Formats: sequence, structure tokens, C-alpha cells
Amino acid sequence: MNRPAQRRVSVVVPTCNRPAFLREALASIRALEGPDLAFEIIVGDNGAAGPAAEVAAAFGAIHVPVDRPGAGAARNAGLTRASAPYVAFLDDDDVWQPAHIREHLRLFEADPELGVVFGQIVTADHDLVPTYGPWPPELPSDKGALLRRMLSGYFPQIGATVVRRAVVDAIGLFDEALLGDQDWDWQLRAVRGHGVGFVAAPCVHFRQRPAGTFDRLIARRIHFTRLVFRRHAPALGVSRLAALRLYFGTVQGYYDALLDATEAHMARGDRRAAAAAFLTAFRLMPHRAIRQAFRPTRVRAALLALAAGPAARPLTADPKTR
Repeated sequence: MNRPAQRRVSVVVPTCNRPAFLREALASIRALEGPDLAFEIIVGDNGAAGPAAEVAAAFGAIHVPVDRPGAGAARNAGLTRASAPYVAFLDDDDVWQPAHIREHLRLFEADPELGVVFGQIVTADHDLVPTYGPWPPELPSDKGALLRRMLSGYFPQIGATVVRRAVVDAIGLFDEALLGDQDWDWQLRAVRGHGVGFVAAPCVHFRQRPAGTFDRLIARRIHFTRLVFRRHAPALGVSRLAALRLYFGTVQGYYDALLDATEAHMARGDRRAAAAAFLTAFRLMPHRAIRQAFRPTRVRAALLALAAGPAARPLTADPKTR
């Protein structure tokens, strides 16, 4: 009986001072190996010397120290060492699921025109307990429609993305000047020049921080999201009004996360942090915030709670009303 040929995939894992998470991530990669599949794991590490190197060694991974900040720099360090015909990614705080990789490779082998394959994500909490998903339920096969989806709110999670090595050679490395959304920018570049496939199976558990614990990260990322949007939106050839609508779709997730943060801060009695989060949300989408302030929405509930003072009760607006 002939055994299936073993496919090789390089897996790039950026890390920075999170050895416990990194151990979980690398274990999830090795768990998928078998007679038909082998991984070359490359850890790009721009954290403190020592812990990540020890974890990488325990899983037979290549450890590459990086002296530049940002996940983009760490990913680039890994990409420059990748030698397999396919390249996959995983952030150090996420974990792969059993449905990942093999279906991606089957699509590549069935269609030589495919350069990129995305998969579904399951959003999870700090303990990797699923909270939402899998998502997205589907993706358009038309490249123009896919680009519009990606520029109106769909950020393909890098951990469920697999590309041919030839795509890396064609589009180059991640833009290290983007300290946020460099993965989205890189994926947009890949999609614009290559065929795209989609695996409708949960591939990654995507760990999320609790609401109200990463407000500054959201505020910083908004700046880079705008830069990337302006870089790629002209390729759609749409009117300015249509582009503006797409942009608001792109930042809708930030707006919702900031309202979540407002509620979380108020529940903890931290009105100053709640006000700061709400103000950032208002500045991001003032037209929507003003409109929702006059309806029974969470925006109106937030305003009433902030105006009521320290004795105000936690917000009770219907969470489905956005």
C-alpha cells in the first residue's frame, strides 16, 4: 500500500514575551503533523532573550531573534527563513484546530491558479473557550467582490491564511512601518495579484482580550487601518461616497469594541476610562453615534450613564441594538 506523499509547510510564528501562549501555539501546530504533512516552524522573536528560544527548541522550531519592534518585523524574520513550498502563519496567542491546513493544501493541489487560501475562525476568550463563530460563513469567489469585502469590515485572520511560497516571492515582505494591520495590508496585496480559495471549516481559535483592557491598542490600530484602507481602496475604482461607506464598514468593529469598553468600564465604576472610550468611538463614527443617541440604543444608554455620575447603574441597553 502506497503512503501519501508528505507535504511540507513553513509556519511563521511571531512572538514577544509570551512563552506560555507560545507553547500552546506550537503544540497546536505539531499536533497536526502526520505521515502526509510536516511543518518547518520558524519563530520570529522580538521579545526578551531566553524564554521563547527555550520553547522553540522544545518543539523543534527554528528560533530567530529580531531587534526591530512589531509583529511585521517578527514575521519577516520568519519568512526570510521559510523553505517549504507553502507558508502558513499563527500568532503566538492563538491555536490551530484539527480542520486546518490539509483542506487548504487540497485546494492548492486541485487548482494551480490559487495563490492564497483563507479559512474560518472561531473567536475565543482568554482561556480559549469559544465565544463566536466559525466566521465568515462564506467568501465571494469573485476577486473584486472579495476585495470589497476585505475593505468593508472583513480582516482575514492571519492564522487561517496559507499561501504558496511563490506569492511571498511576488509580493515581498510585511510593511514594518505599519505597527498595526500589516497582516491585512499583506493579505490585500496577495489577493490583488493571485487567485483565492476558501475553506469553510474552523481552522483557528482566535484569542480575544476582555472588553475595556485594550482601548489604547484600538486607538493606535485605527491610525494604521486608515493608512492601509487609503492604500488599497483606489484599486476598487469606486466613487468617493462608495469608498466612504466601505471605510465606515471597515471601522465598525472598532466602534462596537469601544462601546463594549465603555460598558465594561462603567460596570467597574471607572467613569474616566468609560468617557475616554466613548469619546474615541464618537470621533470614529460621529454620524452614527449622533443618530443612535436619539434612539433606545447602547449609545444612548452610555450617554445617560455617563451623565448620571458615579452612582449610575451599569448599562442595561439591549446588546443586540448597535
